[in-house]
Amino acid sequence: MAAPSALAFDPWDPAFLADPYPAYAELRARGRVHYYEPTDQWLVPHHADVSALLRERRLGRTYQHRFTHEDFGRTAPPPEHEPFHVLNDHGMLDLEPPDHTRIRRLVSKAFTPRTVEQLKPYVRRLAGELVAGLVEAGGGDLLTDVAEPLPVAVIAEMLGIPESDRGQLRPWSADICGMYELSPSPETAEKAVRASVEFSDYLLELIAARRKEPGEDLISGLIAAHDEGDRLTEQEMISTAVLLLNAGHEATVNATVNGWWALFRNPGQLSALRADHSLIPSAIEELMRYDTPLQLFERWVLDEIEIDGTTIPRGAEIAMLFGSANHDPEVFEAPAALDLTRKDNPHISFSAGIHYCIGAPLARIELAASMSALLEQAPTLRAAADPERKPNFVIRGLEGLSVEVR
Repeated sequence: MAAPSALAFDPWDPAFLADPYPAYAELRARGRVHYYEPTDQWLVPHHADVSALLRERRLGRTYQHRFTHEDFGRTAPPPEHEPFHVLNDHGMLDLEPPDHTRIRRLVSKAFTPRTVEQLKPYVRRLAGELVAGLVEAGGGDLLTDVAEPLPVAVIAEMLGIPESDRGQLRPWSADICGMYELSPSPETAEKAVRASVEFSDYLLELIAARRKEPGEDLISGLIAAHDEGDRLTEQEMISTAVLLLNAGHEATVNATVNGWWALFRNPGQLSALRADHSLIPSAIEELMRYDTPLQLFERWVLDEIEIDGTTIPRGAEIAMLFGSANHDPEVFEAPAALDLTRKDNPHISFSAGIHYCIGAPLARIELAASMSALLEQAPTLRAAADPERKPNFVIRGLEGLSVEVR
């Protein structure tokens, strides 16, 4: 196990954020697990280990179903952060069985494959309209003009949020997601708490309105979902709606801009895609692997485990490096190369195990719709300037992506 000072891993270094993949290669070469003192986490960089740990029941997204903060050797969050934690801790992403099992089962009754499939025409039409606007303007910011409005509108449409209210969703989401970065600042926490309160209050009113007049939307479906008399509580509905919005667009937005920036830097692959649109499904999987939107996924050690002879004690936190796992040469041939025809592509960008992304089918539909529309309507699309990368590590994306259509 390498000493912390010897690791190239530095999630606050702009050079690392610009391209973390060489550092990941060094981590993988040095061993299977590394203690990282600045965040008090155990870094796991190999695909086989990450894949196995995502299914490991001795780990958990929470520990509060088994331990108090004190019993687990952890400090309780500050009381002023409570609105964020109430919202976050009742979402199924941060729960373990039996609560996770119950909530996911109930949510799945509303968020069905049929529901997602029925959205396809709407997603394709909206993607076409957004791209048409970009083309008519001769270019613009791919992030704000296409990548962002598409998934936000789709999940808002699913939830039944009126168009007049949708402008608030992305700012709320961005402020809440700031808390998922490593060591968030007090200012970040304050913004997340405020957004949690405002978003929760808004959804309380929307849920009350849907109770009186149910519709065909997902909020109405969550209210109606039941199983042997079991129903979602009001807080679980609010937390689920926020989770579906946040997770339902953050990955898609960043996969879109990360993906197109990768294509612009690999003109041979872009030319092949423009010549053969049947590559779109495999291109989406490869772009998700190549520059992963979610770089890190954390789990608590509920019961002591051992990785490659190193004992990880109960109460520790493991940081599974998705970006590194997706570039592991033990699994992917020539992982540093972008290959849109890659056949064997078991990337873990949508996680695995019980926390596998429930919205993965919808994300793939959205990514395919925007890519198809851009290839068809903007065959000469190109980058107008090098983009600036967001100063984030966990959620990897760009500040914007300026493009031209000629």
